[in-house]
Amino acid sequence: MTVDLIPSTTEEQTSIRDATVRLIESEFPLAAVRSFADGGPGPGAKYRSTAAELGWFGLLAAEAHGGGSASGNGLLDAAMLAAERGARLQPGPFTGHGIVVRTLSRAAETGRLPDTQAKTLAALIEGRSWATWLPPAVGTSAGVRAVAVASGPAPADEIVLAGDAGVVSDAGECGWFLVTAGHPDGLMQVLVPADAPGLTVRRRDGLDLTRRWYSVELDSVSVHPDAVVGPAGGQARRLLDEQLAVAAVLSAADATGAMDADFRLTVEHARSRIAFGRPVGSFQAVKHLLADTSLWLEMSKGIVSAAAEALGSGTPDGLALAHAAKSFTAERGTEVAQNCFQVLGGIGYTWEHDQHLYLRRLSAAATEFGPPEQHRQHLRDLAEAS
Repeated sequence: MTVDLIPSTTEEQTSIRDATVRLIESEFPLAAVRSFADGGPGPGAKYRSTAAELGWFGLLAAEAHGGGSASGNGLLDAAMLAAERGARLQPGPFTGHGIVVRTLSRAAETGRLPDTQAKTLAALIEGRSWATWLPPAVGTSAGVRAVAVASGPAPADEIVLAGDAGVVSDAGECGWFLVTAGHPDGLMQVLVPADAPGLTVRRRDGLDLTRRWYSVELDSVSVHPDAVVGPAGGQARRLLDEQLAVAAVLSAADATGAMDADFRLTVEHARSRIAFGRPVGSFQAVKHLLADTSLWLEMSKGIVSAAAEALGSGTPDGLALAHAAKSFTAERGTEVAQNCFQVLGGIGYTWEHDQHLYLRRLSAAATEFGPPEQHRQHLRDLAEAS
């Protein structure tokens, strides 16, 4: 069973989607996710390598750099896969990894990519390592409380990073971090290896048990100027706007997949659970609740696929649709999960049932890469600028 985020898929999209579902169900099915939530191992190198062979990690990169898409719109294809991952509660920094790949590929299109960055881009596309993005802290102006470029003592040919990047999902699995840092000229994007002296990744408890959460801190981390990705200042600000929009689309797609799977689970329960001699789904109150929930789910699919299509193809309304999709799914996702709780009744509140895993995933997704009000503010800013 697939999420069907895209109303009509090409033959190539169907092929990569179905192969993705087979990979997940053979390598890391829901039983493995439950073990992971209890402290067990996550997906290994084989999982990542096979995913790379399917093309997961090159969807947001240009063909000239080893990437390529199934449909000509890499973001739409990536959103389709993100939805299938969300439906099966897959761990791993898929969204952050895609942001890093996209940023490095775009930098290569506009100028020469330093050897270290070119090699890193190839490794990320080929699935030899995970990476993730450390955006500015939510609720702050450009990088003020994010990981920031410091002005302390350092050789002239080094850049020093210092600050707290906040809590990041699945950061412990990553070999590279793309840091969006404050800079006297505005913003700067810096590629930092996970083993850089002064960089500390600490495990944190989180509501969402299907992923692992870490705080990332940088204490006078020195990097070579070749680690800077693209220019600083205004162009970096525009890059950040694009990154936030792409992250919004992929995060919303993951949430929509989780909503779809949770709703299917609930409908099946409503059909099979008998009360007073009838399936509980035959009662009017339950039918109305499921109808409303189904409407929210289909609206989520519609706005996410429209946002991915528009942003991936570069249409003028792409940024606005991305923020609208994130805001809508963030709020409706938790409502869908709560409605499913109402239909499932007492069994849905047990640890053994999968329902709480979906609620946790959707609750965390609602604030990752910015809460709904932040994305509505982006919408207002875009409207005022137009």
